[in-house]
Amino acid sequence: MSDYKKLKVWEDAHQFTINIYNITKKFPNNEQYGLTSQIRRSSSSIPTNIVEG
Repeated sequence: MSDYKKLKVWEDAHQFTINIYNITKKFPNNEQYGLTSQIRRSSSSIPTNIVEG
């Protein structure tokens, strides 16, 4: 789908991912490769999956 950026659901998912990245910046450094990484990867998979259909 070439016009995925026009989809409201994609816009919301993309904004959610940005919010998650901003929130996880405040997490402790010792969580950088654990919880922080997992939360970021899972949140970024949402808009990716929307694009893939």
